[in-house]
Amino acid sequence: MMPDYDVSAPLDTDYYGVFADVPEADRAFWSRARTFAVETLDELSEAWDKAEYPLHLARRLGELDLLTDGVEGPGLTPMSPLAAGLVNMEISRGDGSMGTVVAVQGGLALRSIAMFGSDEQKATWLVPLARAEKLGAFALTEPDHGSDSVGLETTAHRDGDEWVINGEKKWIGNGSVGDVTVVWARDDDGNVRGFLVDQALPGYHGETMLGKGSLRAVHQARITLTDVRIPLDAVLPGTHTFKDTAVVLFATRLGVAWSALGHATAVFEAALNYAQQRVQFGKPIAGFQIVQERLTLMLSELTSMQLHCIRLAELDAAGTLRPIQASLAKFHNTRAARSLASLARDMLGGNGILLENHVIRHLADIESIHTYEGTESIQSLLIGRDLTGVSAFH
Repeated sequence: MMPDYDVSAPLDTDYYGVFADVPEADRAFWSRARTFAVETLDELSEAWDKAEYPLHLARRLGELDLLTDGVEGPGLTPMSPLAAGLVNMEISRGDGSMGTVVAVQGGLALRSIAMFGSDEQKATWLVPLARAEKLGAFALTEPDHGSDSVGLETTAHRDGDEWVINGEKKWIGNGSVGDVTVVWARDDDGNVRGFLVDQALPGYHGETMLGKGSLRAVHQARITLTDVRIPLDAVLPGTHTFKDTAVVLFATRLGVAWSALGHATAVFEAALNYAQQRVQFGKPIAGFQIVQERLTLMLSELTSMQLHCIRLAELDAAGTLRPIQASLAKFHNTRAARSLASLARDMLGGNGILLENHVIRHLADIESIHTYEGTESIQSLLIGRDLTGVSAFH
């Protein structure tokens, strides 16, 4: 049965023309991401409904060379910060679960190895991960340590020519369906280090988490590591402290801001499309004052989000982006996306809760991106410390 309304058509909303001068090389990445998002929309909506992870679509992202998130390394196609942002935006405009695949596969797993791995590790993993021939995971969060990730309890004990890893991890994308997991653990000296753990090893158990109301078309796992033995050279040699982990997280935080922009674009354009199609009291609801006021409010927020992203992409390209600036963009954009999704859902009335109109899916998925890579509260404290010079962390 055909839906009553077609609200998913991209409108390329860009009121200030902030994307008017996107270079052709960056636009090529954007175009491939747009094609993927449009062509897979219905399939991903169905997968979201069934809580199924369409791995073939994750691998398709690799085939399209859309998974590197701008990470540099041997064999990887150069991708500017702007191109990486546009890909994050466009994939998330279609579906947040696939946006999370980009964040996990490229932003976290691939970036960890590219930044801190040995030449041999890079040669083994970078290209296969970028092409999604292999799936990677990033295991930092623990059941008892989310925002307090610096308190991680997973241990890596050296035993002869092996490391023995014990601990638990939670909310790990690709952790139950992938090939390699970057596990962050403390060594015998208390140093925080990254370890490449084959998911097929004895003692590694990744259990897909069920019952999620958000990002339902990608699997997160609860991982138990029980005396998992890996060779000494499985450690990422460039990792030594928690600050190394933070570098990876800071680098992906801007990607979350772009992802929020993608979700916000989707719900705004759904509301605008719907307003022009939905007839009540003898005319399209687009002709009512309250609807026009709401659309204007949504546009102002969306435009602000675009400006945050485009400016920080410029700073990133110039090598002058401060991590705390990425925190502000994440803080602002996920908050704004939540607001826009709520307004869009209300404007669609009862039709706003139907998956065929996509808004309710985006609304639910925004709840996850608002939380991961640093909650609103944690971003506030980081920004507040930068502003005042006084830390509220204890």
